[in-house]
Amino acid sequence: MILFFITFFTLYGLLHLYAFLKAKAALTLDTRQSTFIVLFMAAMTFAPAIIRYLERFGLEILARTMSYIGYLWMGILVLFFSLAVCIDIYRLVIYLSQFMASRDMSALYPSVKVSFFLPLLFALAAAGYGFFEAQNIRLEHITLKTSRIPIETGRFRIVQISDVHLGLIVRESRLKRIIAKVQEAGPDLLVCTGDLVDGQINNLEGLAEMLQSIQPVYGKFAITGNHEYYAGLHQALDFIRKAGFTILRGQAVEVNGFVTLAGVDDPTGSQFNNYKGDTEQKVLSGLDHEKYTILLKHRPLVDNNSRGLFDLQLSGHTHKGQIFPFSLLTKLYYPKHAGYLSLADSSHLYISRGSGTWGPPIRFLSPPEVTVIDLVREG
Repeated sequence: MILFFITFFTLYGLLHLYAFLKAKAALTLDTRQSTFIVLFMAAMTFAPAIIRYLERFGLEILARTMSYIGYLWMGILVLFFSLAVCIDIYRLVIYLSQFMASRDMSALYPSVKVSFFLPLLFALAAAGYGFFEAQNIRLEHITLKTSRIPIETGRFRIVQISDVHLGLIVRESRLKRIIAKVQEAGPDLLVCTGDLVDGQINNLEGLAEMLQSIQPVYGKFAITGNHEYYAGLHQALDFIRKAGFTILRGQAVEVNGFVTLAGVDDPTGSQFNNYKGDTEQKVLSGLDHEKYTILLKHRPLVDNNSRGLFDLQLSGHTHKGQIFPFSLLTKLYYPKHAGYLSLADSSHLYISRGSGTWGPPIRFLSPPEVTVIDLVREG
């Protein structure tokens, strides 16, 4: 964990240095202006840590204000970098081409002002769009056929929420939109595939009461994600239970006469010495496979030892990158980072883009979702 924080703050600091050098090259800055920008960027670099300390000492209003400033800045900076570095690569290509061709191609160079202001305008526009995209929660529908649904049932509807990240930024207004989408879908069963909460979760009782309003016929079930551990596992589990969810930690339950639901802890639990319940393979191997088996697993990785032991795995975690171009990075790490995938042995994987946001209250080319999965009788 210490190595992660060192790596994160080093890379984030270098990102700020890159932006500062771009600004200094494009603008005429005196010493006072440069000092102000450096101090501001230093504060923004360590904003995630500052926010956590403010939360810990109960300074919620200050922490929330700092969250909006710090994380909006983070989103803008990432968007700025994504275009600015492309322009720098283009400049390098022109330079090398000029060198190899032994001819003057300086007319093709974008100026230092263009190299700064074009990415800046793009970042501001994309962040503005992304702020509203994050509020626009979509209903995603998939239909899966199975012979294990009784004829008289016709259709069994599961609704999945994931990666809501209730905390300083995702509050009542965003949760109302999520709940409205869930109610619109009319689930028989509601599942949450981790990261319902984020950071310190003091003073969230009202949000738990809001979630209690969702009352599907066959109940609500949840698993842990990595952020439940970061928030403090005991408090996170207490909140999830108050919200009306049954938590599956290396356990399985029979939902009705034809669906079995299994859930496992996120592996982050092992780092905190708090991984509970049986392993995924042990949970699944002990089930009645005449019933339709759904596995709730936060990270979208399919264990080879579990293949053939479940019919549907529901996951989240990736946010599909949340802000492009991070989607390119999540796709590099996870073979499938969002949406539906048909697996071998007639099983299925679905990965939610997430219903909320982590960090920047922005989504760019990765809209939030509430997922509707209809199980229907085959034939």
